[in-house]
Amino acid sequence: MYKQILVAVDGSRGGRRALDEAVKVAKATGGAVQALCVVQHPARLVDISTGFAEEQTRQSAEADAATAALEEAKTVFAQAGITGTTRAADSSGEEIAAVILRIAAEEDADLVVLGTRGLSGVKRLLLGSVAESFLRIADRPVMLVREDATQASEAA
Repeated sequence: MYKQILVAVDGSRGGRRALDEAVKVAKATGGAVQALCVVQHPARLVDISTGFAEEQTRQSAEADAATAALEEAKTVFAQAGITGTTRAADSSGEEIAAVILRIAAEEDADLVVLGTRGLSGVKRLLLGSVAESFLRIADRPVMLVREDATQASEAA
């Protein structure tokens, strides 16, 4: 049924739970999982760095976080004994949900798995939701995996 599963990871608890669920589905269906980490970069009018130390530090931290999330995914794939690959993508000013949609189409994913913090009300309004944005534009099956309710309330 689900032979190609795309899971978005970002180093968060919700991302890890999504990865675990994607692995369960892959084991049950004999499918393969691709872990995707989208690194968000603001759009620029020109393709040159400002050279500011803060910008370079932020970009380095984001790259390190993406690398750690994808390395964790490789470890999970190996431990579960499933076929899995990893991929990083740069948003370059594009909405993260749109990047995930584009890559899901490129990889011909049968299922996209996303983690969500399950925020509601003002917190969701202020922080936004990649999962909600993706769900609105999705053209294929989506599985949303919520963080544990106790962990989510502690983080809030």
